[in-house]
Amino acid sequence: MDTLSSLMSGFAVALTMQNLLLGFIGVTLGTLVGVLPGVGPALTVALLLPATSGFDPTGALIMFAGIYYGAMYGGSTTSILLNTPGESATIVTALEGNMMAKSGRGGPALSTAAVGSFVAGTLSVAMLTVVAPMVVSVALQFGPAEYFSVMVLAFVTVSTLLGSSMARGLASLFFGLWIGLIGIDGQTGQSRYTMGIPELLDGIDVVVAAVGLFAIGETLYLATYLNRNADRVEPIKGSVWMSKSDWARSWKPWLRGTFLGFPLGAMPAGGSEIPTFLSYAAEKKLSRHPEEFGKGAIEGVAGPEAANNASSTGTLAMLLTIGLPTSATAAIVLAAFQQYGLQPGPLLFETQPLLVWGLIASMYIGNVLLLVLNLPLVGLWVRLLSIPRPLLYGGILVFATLGAYGIRNSWFDLLLLYIIGLIGFLMRRYDIPVAPTIVGMILGPVAEQQLRRALSISQGDLSIFVTKPISASVLALTVLLVVAPMLWKRHARRRAALAAGIPAA
Repeated sequence: MDTLSSLMSGFAVALTMQNLLLGFIGVTLGTLVGVLPGVGPALTVALLLPATSGFDPTGALIMFAGIYYGAMYGGSTTSILLNTPGESATIVTALEGNMMAKSGRGGPALSTAAVGSFVAGTLSVAMLTVVAPMVVSVALQFGPAEYFSVMVLAFVTVSTLLGSSMARGLASLFFGLWIGLIGIDGQTGQSRYTMGIPELLDGIDVVVAAVGLFAIGETLYLATYLNRNADRVEPIKGSVWMSKSDWARSWKPWLRGTFLGFPLGAMPAGGSEIPTFLSYAAEKKLSRHPEEFGKGAIEGVAGPEAANNASSTGTLAMLLTIGLPTSATAAIVLAAFQQYGLQPGPLLFETQPLLVWGLIASMYIGNVLLLVLNLPLVGLWVRLLSIPRPLLYGGILVFATLGAYGIRNSWFDLLLLYIIGLIGFLMRRYDIPVAPTIVGMILGPVAEQQLRRALSISQGDLSIFVTKPISASVLALTVLLVVAPMLWKRHARRRAALAAGIPAA
C-alpha cells in the first residue's frame, strides 16, 4: 500500500504542467538526436546533459528519463532504415529490421519496435515500482563497509566486464579515479593534483568530463574512422501499421523480451547487449517461421527491441536503488544526478521521495509519449537520416561546446572539454572503454569517503569488510565476476583444443 501511495504522489509531481512539458521535450529531443546515424543513447544523453542545468532537479531528471527512452527508441529507426546501429544493443534489430525495410516492410518493422518498446517499457517500469522498495529496504541496512564494497563492485563491473580486456578497463578506471581526486580534499582541506592551477581547486566538472569523453571524443572518432561510404536510407513503402498477422507474431516476443531484458539489465554488466542477443536466439528457436530469420522475420525485431527497452529500465533500477551503474549510459545518467549534488541510492528514497517517485511515474508517461510521437512522425525521423555527415558531426561539436561553456561561462572549461575530448578520441581509437572513467570520477570520491569512515569505525582493521555479511557477500560476488569469465575462457580454450585433437596442457 505504501508503494501505491508513493507512486500516486509521484504521478502528482510528474503530471504538473511544467514536468509534463519537460518530459515531452525530453522524449522529443532524445528521439531527435538518437535517430541520427552513429549517435547512440550514451552520446545522446551526454550531449544533452548541459541542457538541463537551468532546471530544478526533479524536472531535469524527468527530462533526462525522456531523453534516455527517446534515444533508445531512436536507435531502432537508424538500424531498420539505414542498417547503422547506434550502439551494440541494436545490432540484432538491424539484422532483421533492415531486411524487412529492403523488402518493403519498413513500416511494420518500425511499428513493432515502437509498440514493443511501449509494452516492454510499461511492464518493466511496473516491475521497477514493485522491486525498488524491496531493494531499498535491504540497502538501508548498509553501513560504510557495505557501501565501499558496492563501490568496488561497480568499479569491477564497468572496468573488467564492459571493456574488451581487463587491462584496458582498469587503465580507464584509474584515469577516472585520478580525475575525481583533483581539487581540495574534503577532510584535510589540502589541494590534490591541481598542479598549481587555481581553476582546478574546485575539481573538474563531471558534466564537462562526460561531454568531452562521449560527445567530443566519440564524434571525432566517428568523423575520422567511420561512415566513409555513402549510406542508403530504405524508403518506407505502404502502410506504417502492422497487419493482424504481424500483431499475432509480435505480442509473445514483446512479453518474452520484457522478462528477459529487465532482470539481465539490472545485473552487474548485464547491459542491453546480452538480453537482446538472447531474445533473438529464443525467438529464432520458438518461431513457427524459422526460415524467415536472416530474411526479415518480424519476431527478430519485436523481441530484441522489447528486451532492449526493458533492460534500460533494469539499469535504472540498480542505479536508483543502490547507486550502481551497469552500463555506459547509466554512468552518464549518474553524472546528471551529480550535477545537482544528488547521490542515487537508498537514502535518496528517504530524503527525496517526491523526486524519486516523480521520476518513476514520469517513465510511465514517457512510454505513452513515445508511442504517440514516433509513429505519426516517422516521416520526420526518416528525413533526419539524410543529414550530411559533416554537418551532423560539426553540429554536435558546436552544441557540445556551447553547452559546456554555459555551465560556468569559463574558458578553462572549454580547454578541459577539448583536452578530455582528445583523450576520449584516443581511448576510442585504441579500444579503451570510456564508461569506467566516468564511474571512477564520480564514485571515486564517494568510495574514498566510505573507506575512511569504515576504517575509522574499525580503528584501522581491514577485516571489517569481510566480517560483515552484506559486505562479504558483495565482495564475493565481485571476485566471482572477475574469476568466472577467466575460468570460462580457459574451459572454452581447452574444449577447442580437444576438438582439434590437441592434448590439453
